[in-house]
Amino acid sequence: MNIDLPALLIGAILLAGLYATMSYGLALIYGVMKIVNLAHAGVMMWAAYMAYLLIARLGVNPYLAPLFIVPVFFFLGVLLQRYVVRRVMTAPPIASLLLLFGIWLMMQNIAYLIFSGDTRAITTRYTLATFQAWGTSISVNRLVVFVVGVLALVILQQFLGHTYTGKAIRATAQDSDASKLVGINTDRIMEIAFGIGIALAGLAGSLMAMIFAFDPDFGRSHLLKGFCIVVLGGLESIIGVALGALVLALAEALSIIWIMPALQDFVSFAILVGVLVLMPEGMMGLVAKLKRS
Repeated sequence: MNIDLPALLIGAILLAGLYATMSYGLALIYGVMKIVNLAHAGVMMWAAYMAYLLIARLGVNPYLAPLFIVPVFFFLGVLLQRYVVRRVMTAPPIASLLLLFGIWLMMQNIAYLIFSGDTRAITTRYTLATFQAWGTSISVNRLVVFVVGVLALVILQQFLGHTYTGKAIRATAQDSDASKLVGINTDRIMEIAFGIGIALAGLAGSLMAMIFAFDPDFGRSHLLKGFCIVVLGGLESIIGVALGALVLALAEALSIIWIMPALQDFVSFAILVGVLVLMPEGMMGLVAKLKRS
């Protein structure tokens, strides 16, 4: 089998931007609230449909559609945390897991009722657009998604490290009780963090809709890969998520050469199992241990 290795690696790096974008929200919500957001897949699916309506029906520029989608999903995330998720915050962890799983199933079935089970795709003048670099054709859509992923990482890091709200989110993630003692409104901070996490999932869904076809079941496999990335990078590290996304994308790309294309998902979940067994704190936890030793 003749494989263009440079093209394969470039494709993997571009894919890593998408993987990171769809995983930031999972890591942020878990870091602050210690809950696993199984509704993440449903949010990405609904964002894809919203992008479809904006772009295919209303004629919005595909690269401007996320600017409308992100605020909507942030607001929805705040409301969801305030009126639904907060009710189970003090319950055993299984309660929030089942609650968000139920919300995902509701979102999925509502989508079936409204949009049917037909597969949709967004086709624009950018869909097949490419340019040549290093002797390889690069998709414009995938490059834009990669750039957005990098920008999301930079903006999120700056927000968490240099704003009062961002620092309050980090403090709440480290110790919620101590944060209350120093005057932080942790309930409000959790609302904001959950809203940002849902907004990031919406951003990912709107970007993925420009690359992949989708239906009401869309997002399931990407949610599972998101778990792999978050565990690989470190459950509470945004930088770790970006590194985990890059490692996973490269591993999947190289599996095409070393194993076979059909086993890409096997590679992803084998990495998940291996990381949980060998270094459950992820790559960033391993780096921290090496620095202390």
